[in-house]
Amino acid sequence: MCAGLGDWCRFVWDSLQWSVRKPFRADQVLKQMEFVGVKSIWIIALTSFFTGAVFALQTGKVYALFNMESMVGATVAMSLAREIAPVFTAIMITARACSSMAAELGTMRVTEQIDALETMAVSPLQYLVVPRIIACSVMVPMLTMVYNYIGVVGSYIVSIYLLGIDAGPFFGRMYYYVDADDIYGGLIKAAIFGFLIAAISCYMGFNTRGGAKGVGRATTRAVVFSAVTVLVTDYFLTTWIIEYISK
Repeated sequence: MCAGLGDWCRFVWDSLQWSVRKPFRADQVLKQMEFVGVKSIWIIALTSFFTGAVFALQTGKVYALFNMESMVGATVAMSLAREIAPVFTAIMITARACSSMAAELGTMRVTEQIDALETMAVSPLQYLVVPRIIACSVMVPMLTMVYNYIGVVGSYIVSIYLLGIDAGPFFGRMYYYVDADDIYGGLIKAAIFGFLIAAISCYMGFNTRGGAKGVGRATTRAVVFSAVTVLVTDYFLTTWIIEYISK
C-alpha cells in the first residue's frame, strides 16, 4: 500500500511539472471542462433538488417540535454550503466523469495508444492527464455552486408549499446565519476534491494492466478510492477550515 501511495505521489508530481511546460493544450482542457462540467449539470441539478427537499422535510418535522420552523432555510443552506454540496458533487463527478476517465485511459494503455504517444515524443501526462486534472479542479467548485442554488430551491418549495413556513422568515434566517465564509470553505473543499478524484482516476487508468479485465478492475478501483478519499479528506479539511477560515 505504501509503495502504491508513493507511485501515486510521483505520478501527481510529474503531472504538476508537465502542467507548467509548453505547449499548453488549452483545447484539451476546454474539451475536458465541457465533459466534466457542462455534461454533468443535469445530474447535479437532479440530485441537489431532491437533497434540499428531503433535508428541508426532515429538519422541518423536527424543528416543528420546538417551534423553530423558521430555521429550516438557514439550516439547509448552511449544511449545503459547508458539507453536502462539495461532498455530493465530488462523489457524483467521480461516478459519472472520473470512472469514464479511468476506463478511457485504461483502454488506451492496454491498446498501446499511450505507448504510441511516447513514440511520437508526446508526453501522455501533458496530453491526457493534465487537462483532466485541471478540468476537475475548476469544474467541481462551479458545479458545487449549482448544487447550492438548486438545493435551496428544493428546500424552499418543500418549506413553503408543504410545511407552511412563511417565505420571509425562511430567507431572513438564511440571510442572517449563512456567511460568505461558509461558501468559501465549501468551494475550497470542492477544488481539492476535484484535484484528488481526477488524479486518482487518471493514475488508475494510466497504470492499467491485464487487458479488458484490467480496465474494469482499474475503473472500479478509481471509483472506490476516489469516494473513500473524498470522505476521509473531508474530515481533515473541515477541521482546518473551522480552525482557520470560519469565524
